[in-house]
Amino acid sequence: MSEKPTVLVTGGAGYIGSHAVLALRDAGYGVVVIDNLVTGFRWAIPDDVAFVQGDISDQPLVQKALRDHDVKAVMHFAGSVVVPESVENPLKYYHNNSAKTRDLIESVVRQGVPHFIFSSTAATYGIPEESPVKETTPQRPINPYGMSKLMTEYMLRDVSAAHAMNFCALRYFNVAGADPAGRTGQSTAGATHLIKVAVEAALGKREAVSVFGTDFDTPDGTGVRDYIHVTDLAAAHVLALEALMAKPEQNYLLNCGYGRGFSVLEVLDAVDRVTNLKIDRRMEGRRAGDPDALISDNRAIMAEFPWKPQYADLDQIVTHALAWERKLTEIRPE
Repeated sequence: MSEKPTVLVTGGAGYIGSHAVLALRDAGYGVVVIDNLVTGFRWAIPDDVAFVQGDISDQPLVQKALRDHDVKAVMHFAGSVVVPESVENPLKYYHNNSAKTRDLIESVVRQGVPHFIFSSTAATYGIPEESPVKETTPQRPINPYGMSKLMTEYMLRDVSAAHAMNFCALRYFNVAGADPAGRTGQSTAGATHLIKVAVEAALGKREAVSVFGTDFDTPDGTGVRDYIHVTDLAAAHVLALEALMAKPEQNYLLNCGYGRGFSVLEVLDAVDRVTNLKIDRRMEGRRAGDPDALISDNRAIMAEFPWKPQYADLDQIVTHALAWERKLTEIRPE
């Protein structure tokens, strides 16, 4: 029996959530996962982790899980994450990411769970006025995905002011890589993340990689993004939990990134370098709303938490993503 409290992880069978489950277990926390398995995978959850299959909007189910496992904190990853899909189907995103999260928060409040960690996103900033992006940069989402996440940030602020619950919203930049020990990784079919797409192409699962725009105001003309290893991101969640428990009157709104960026072509060069192959690159037009560069100012999280990223090297991120993609072919041949 763990001396540390038990944490409910929503979406714990998904990409980032499954890494958070591992980070919590490795740190000695009890874990229970709730996931509807629409995009997650049952095999991504370790056998010794309690699992509840269901939806976060099912309040009786969620409240029972909170009671039965004496949960003291929630890490919330469940939701929809594909930006173009959010533009095509905004109601899905406001339902899955906003309305269902409202139901989850109500369940948390009713059960008196004191701490809530939320998977937010740099998409809440829209096209930022400055780079690197600070936490104080105006949040002006340009798509329903970013807006649905920002709405949850607002809900958490208001609920925290009215109830005995503090929260941390971590605004992710571009998440990539996989567990270095090969226990989990990005497994969703049809993923849109660049490094995932590139390693799929390197292994012959895709014919080519599209490069959307070569006329950005960047050194090589392609968009620059801040890529963060998913294991470092998971570690930040554990530190956020510990900070919330240590300071129950304080909330946190923090960027999660490395504070430096790589262009699309630099990422593809890294994949070529790691695989000793040459990925076919297809140059296409820019997508509406893509900023030239999106890089985090990460000084706040470095100051608030004892966060020391371990996997910031781009080739290392690619190596871990590639190793998982190879393993995934064995787990789920296609």
